[in-house]
Amino acid sequence: MAATARTPLDDHRPVMGLRERKKLKTRAAIRGAAYRLIAEQGYESTTTEQIAAAAEVSLSTLFRYFPTKEDIVLAADDAPGTSVLSAIESALRARPADEPPLESLRSAVTHTARAALENEPGELRLRTRLLVQVPAVRARLTESMTATALAVSRVLAERTGRQPDDLELRVCTAAVLGTLREVALYWAEHDQRDDLVALLDRALDTLKEGLPL
Repeated sequence: MAATARTPLDDHRPVMGLRERKKLKTRAAIRGAAYRLIAEQGYESTTTEQIAAAAEVSLSTLFRYFPTKEDIVLAADDAPGTSVLSAIESALRARPADEPPLESLRSAVTHTARAALENEPGELRLRTRLLVQVPAVRARLTESMTATALAVSRVLAERTGRQPDDLELRVCTAAVLGTLREVALYWAEHDQRDDLVALLDRALDTLKEGLPL
């Protein structure tokens, strides 16, 4: 696996013990096998049994790390419990507490996209193509967005003094996460020719300006 670029968040990660490193290696093997098989033979033709065999783990081990095949695709990197959307939550927590919420969300979203483009460009491109092509992957993303929206809302509530279930706060969070989803779909539908980060900035400007058409 290619070495990943460091980000400011790396400095805050605890040093892992041997057991944690073994888990990380297993998780990476499962993800690597899944992406390789899917690229070679397609999503529907790739089974969890094949992925487990290619990763040299048992099927029960695979499901212990990833409950569904869709979860393997949507995992952001090899960090346990990490998805594209949970990576946004982590990036948001690293933003200055007094920053305007929309700007914090913009920075978190673009940071996550930029890191994915730098660290796993092939996986990101395949993942977004699968979002367009495979309804089950798209449905799983939508399902995971609900949990992430709640987590992001809690972070924003701490910064703004609002309650986590505040309607305006929930609308703001849902709008930004929905924008991320639509930009990913747009990027894939247009053969991933455009600059993904520039598309995100353009879409978030549309939100900031009050959705002018």
